Amino acid sequence: MQRRHTALLLIFGLFMAVCLQAQADDVQRGKGSCMTCHKGTSPGLYRQWLGSKHATMGVTCYDCHKAEKTDPDAFKHGDYYIATLVTPKDCSQCHPTEFKQVDQSYHATAGEILESADAYLANVVGGSPAAIAGCEACHGNRVKIDPKSPNMLARESWPNSGVGRINPDGSKGSCNACHSRHSFSKAQARRPETCGKCHLGPDHPQKEIYAESKHGIAFFTNQDKMNLESDRWVVGEDYYEAPTCVTCHMGATKQQKSTHDVGLRLSWTLRPAISVHKEDWKEKRDNMKDVCQACHGKDFVEGHYYQFDGVVNLYNVKFAAPATKIMEILNKNGALERKAEFANDIEWIYWELWHHEGRRARHGAAMMGPDYTWWEGIYEVAKHFYFELLPAAREYDDPEVNQFIDNMLTNDPMHNWMNASSDELKARIKSGEMQKVYQDLFKETRATNAPNNY
Repeated sequence: MQRRHTALLLIFGLFMAVCLQAQADDVQRGKGSCMTCHKGTSPGLYRQWLGSKHATMGVTCYDCHKAEKTDPDAFKHGDYYIATLVTPKDCSQCHPTEFKQVDQSYHATAGEILESADAYLANVVGGSPAAIAGCEACHGNRVKIDPKSPNMLARESWPNSGVGRINPDGSKGSCNACHSRHSFSKAQARRPETCGKCHLGPDHPQKEIYAESKHGIAFFTNQDKMNLESDRWVVGEDYYEAPTCVTCHMGATKQQKSTHDVGLRLSWTLRPAISVHKEDWKEKRDNMKDVCQACHGKDFVEGHYYQFDGVVNLYNVKFAAPATKIMEILNKNGALERKAEFANDIEWIYWELWHHEGRRARHGAAMMGPDYTWWEGIYEVAKHFYFELLPAAREYDDPEVNQFIDNMLTNDPMHNWMNASSDELKARIKSGEMQKVYQDLFKETRATNAPNNY
């Protein structure tokens, strides 16, 4: 009986070995012998794939790159039609949930920058090569077909892994923006450096802010304890030493599943000149608070949002709203030279005030980066506002603008410090009077209608 049992086990083991070898041979061979060829022509690419979860699951090159003859980017490669470009629509064959989440996210619409003032600056002032290799490399472009190209993709639009890329099949985005080909490593996608490819610099310095924050310090000190390779990755359970970008914006908690919609936990829109609350912002804030409370107490989290809202409202009411109003008056009264956008010095000053310094301040407060909140943020905002924007506005000698500025500096307690002596200001600070002036900013009482307050 025992011998029979042993023989059956040996037969079963031999059967499994044959099956696994057959599967391995099939993976190695693939449609059109992809791996056999690319092992020699592009060994790095081949080895990335070989060590990936895709290879483990038997997903071959052809599974991702296959194309129909009628596809706009299809070309004949050996015995098969393939496409160089792998789009979110292709990935959706195996990842339908992630596809739907990305498709409705901020990331998927990032390609809309092609029609914005950002892209206008890059193309007109910088030049299209700068826009292609700069802006579009992060935001994405509209991928064009070139029938004369060996892979059918026009060189000015490929390569591109912009997160909001507009693909020939109509899909938006690029999974490769975060899941770099061909290893598609979970650990890499979860590290802050992945997000840092795009989220850094003067107008969206989240990577630098994260690095200076307590969160970033904790991560870089304890990254070997972060369990980054794990399939299951619940904050507070599978790891707890620090959060990464993915933790806060996409990661799973005990109450929430992971998501590829990066906007589901954002309560403010910090991109525009004047910040506004997002639709359903209270629900989205509760989503983020749930992440925070995996590691922090409720009072800590509420205190953070109190301080964050205070900075955003301060920026909105004291600087962004009056600066925007001044620009509106100048435009309305025809004071600006209208040959082209950004043809006037004051347009550059205003742009940098909100697009650079203003964003740094707001994101600094959002992510607990003190230097970016103050020295790289509000300090620079104030300097631009008082000593660049206001003098530039007065040079137009527009009566309505001058009256607006005079009234603001004389009657608004947030600005009339410019008319006080140093001793008077010190006394006001010591008495707490200055703190009272700003107290309502923490309560969100003026931010909603900030542009109309002036």
